[in-house]
Amino acid sequence: MVKSFSFFAATAAMVVVSTSAFALTAEEVLASATTPEEQGLAIAKEADARDLGFGDMEVDVEMVLKNAQGQESTRKMRSKSFELVDTSVGDKTMIVFDYPRDVAGTAFLTYSKILEADDQWLYLPALKRVKRISSKNKSGPFMGSEFAYEDISSPEVGKYSYKYLRTETCKGNAELSCLVIDRFPLYKHSGYTKQTSWVDTAEFRLQAVDFYDRKNELMKSLVNKDYHQYLGKYWRADRFEMVNHLTGKSTILYWKNYRFKTGQKESDFTKNNLKRVR
Repeated sequence: MVKSFSFFAATAAMVVVSTSAFALTAEEVLASATTPEEQGLAIAKEADARDLGFGDMEVDVEMVLKNAQGQESTRKMRSKSFELVDTSVGDKTMIVFDYPRDVAGTAFLTYSKILEADDQWLYLPALKRVKRISSKNKSGPFMGSEFAYEDISSPEVGKYSYKYLRTETCKGNAELSCLVIDRFPLYKHSGYTKQTSWVDTAEFRLQAVDFYDRKNELMKSLVNKDYHQYLGKYWRADRFEMVNHLTGKSTILYWKNYRFKTGQKESDFTKNNLKRVR
């Protein structure tokens, strides 16, 4: 599915190739499968296929946290991603916080996997050490935001089973039509029972997601807004809005200054480099 589904990983995530001769239409994708489960998988595969080829990229991110009383705080960071062509593993992502001063230098590294737990490490400059994130702690909040560690991982197709539900007006964008699918995490320690996603029929861009917790209650909702096309090929949503229905808190991510094919190497994405990325 559109990898943007993990929010940072998919800075690599929101890559979607423009419609062309090799891209299937929504009607063709649905017609290529028989059951709702097969159709859901076909939609995920088509969206994923349109994500191939970005190589590497960097982007600046502003994170605005809002509590239930409406009070706001802001954090600024840089995110970079490296695409791996090996289909047995996912992409690699590194995030570095620059502001405010009490979190500046904090760095986070993710190696996405398919059915195994993703490898994730957090560098805390105050302690001058790298901490590994437990595989059972992926549902915890990332740096106080409404995004979980699990959300930051690249959502490879093989991590989920799927079911096509219907086609309707996109949640959060009444001007577009969307394919609505459920995806069910196969990882046993996931914090979610399912995620209902709206993928537009025009370009297979991820428009919105509802997250259901382990009690199968609606926990969070994400809406992606303000898509723009870069380099005549890549689509990006410049704004992610995540609302936690259980706590009343929200987090908005503003994506700015995208840079593609910047010459990054896989060797740049290591635990040792977490201490040196400032």
